Amino acid sequence: MNPFFQVSSMEVLSAMITPAVLISACGTLILSTSSRLGRLTDRVRTLSVQFEELEDADETVINIERLTGKREMISDQLPRLARRVSLLQRALTGFYSAIGLFVASSVAIGIVSITHSSYAWLPVSIGLLGACVLLYGSVILIFEARLAVASSMREMTYLRNEMNRSRMPADKQGGKIHDVK
Repeated sequence: MNPFFQVSSMEVLSAMITPAVLISACGTLILSTSSRLGRLTDRVRTLSVQFEELEDADETVINIERLTGKREMISDQLPRLARRVSLLQRALTGFYSAIGLFVASSVAIGIVSITHSSYAWLPVSIGLLGACVLLYGSVILIFEARLAVASSMREMTYLRNEMNRSRMPADKQGGKIHDVK
């Protein structure tokens, strides 16, 4: 008889519980990724409100440049935010899939142990596949984090430029203080 099958019930239960650590790790990643997705959704809503306010803004000569810059910044961010949402969705799908695979691995360990099947490779393969999917989700989060940082840097550059421009006297900004309408 294969020595793999000559194990006590405690060893089988211990082996079945082992994937629980990875399931817990996936759960933590799901929580943090869902939080990131929620913050991203809030950011899109904030930009939407800001864009609507820009459409209603008073377009004086001084404001036109500022409003145009803000519109461009929002327009520049939207495709990046859409890409981030897509990446977060893929990462979440990976993490949920990994949980399913780790649970399947645990069940397969129990079934193989009970049936004394020659498919001892199956739980290991399922567990390895789960680990690969977990790795995939983690790599996707790295890409999303890089996009988040790049987006934040662009917005900080825009704000820094706006702050510097607002410190200039009106005559050096290329406009006058009266309405053009």
